[in-house]
Amino acid sequence: MNTREKLIKARLGMLALAEELQNISLACRRAGISRSHFYEIKEAFEKFGAEGLAPRMRRKPRMPNQTPPELEQKILEMTERYPTFSYLRISQQLRLVGVGVSPSAVRYVWQRHGLTLRYQRLLWLEQKTAARGGVLTESQLRLLRRYRGRLTDPEQHVEAPAPGFLLCQDTYFVGTIKGVGKIYMQSVVDAHCSLGFAKLYLSKLPMTAVDVLHDRVLPFYEEHQVEVQRVLTDNGREYCGRALQHPYELFLAISQIEHRRTEVASPETNGFCERFHRTVKEEFFQVAFRRTLYESLDQLQLDLDRYLEFYNRERAHQGYRTQGRTPYQAFLDGVDQIAKDLAQEQSPMSKEVLA
Repeated sequence: MNTREKLIKARLGMLALAEELQNISLACRRAGISRSHFYEIKEAFEKFGAEGLAPRMRRKPRMPNQTPPELEQKILEMTERYPTFSYLRISQQLRLVGVGVSPSAVRYVWQRHGLTLRYQRLLWLEQKTAARGGVLTESQLRLLRRYRGRLTDPEQHVEAPAPGFLLCQDTYFVGTIKGVGKIYMQSVVDAHCSLGFAKLYLSKLPMTAVDVLHDRVLPFYEEHQVEVQRVLTDNGREYCGRALQHPYELFLAISQIEHRRTEVASPETNGFCERFHRTVKEEFFQVAFRRTLYESLDQLQLDLDRYLEFYNRERAHQGYRTQGRTPYQAFLDGVDQIAKDLAQEQSPMSKEVLA
């Protein structure tokens, strides 16, 4: 029962009480209302029945200094045209077309329509475009994908119910070391627990993407008896090619691992790797290059391995899946959950066999 129904029921009960007591003054005292209010309720019931006892919707008052409707319409039209502009820029754009309006007036209009935040204006634009049956531009679609995540339940953002269900892989350009050359990092992150793997190379050929899986990732999962089911990558040449000719595609096919690809020009689709790259950059590379003058790739890889050991097993991770646990602990918890689920599935079957 909602508030409206509760109010109707209370007013009907008050009218019934007055009829039972045959004393309006006593009924009003018990209900805590005035006699004039009682007669208003009684009149509404006699005219419109029970529906007349429902609360009336009041029109929102219009303040004397509120922006005129025609000017407000122009502000909304300009906002629809440039949804990512600030209220200052919207004001300036309106002045260019001969409409004088202050930035504060634009902001007040946004507040009344719930458009203060950028993602609110983008979603508002999407709704208006869908209602007209129109088509959004590619830039607007990218912005919508970027900001839509703020309204999405993080538990439903990426489907990764168990370790090994989805691994995210990407290439990160570390930089150039004099006497060594350009250095690239192949990174792999488990979307379930944020467990990270990384290995450095002097190129970003397809074989480097294969090597990190073969040398670092798959042996770890085999050791823990966990199956790797899917790998998510971008559309880079080191990951994508002809199925029977490209080394990476061929390796995944032989390993019976499904290959998923991110949307074109949408790096946020592989957000686990992007966030992992930022963390490694800020916590390791920016510090390590100021402490040590590296002369070889192996020397840098050795320090990176030490950091990854700390990252996976000692560093508390604040992701929405780990919730303060280390990635390795979240991985072990996921493995234990898999074992429990298997035990529950097999227990009814075993009972039937014994019966």
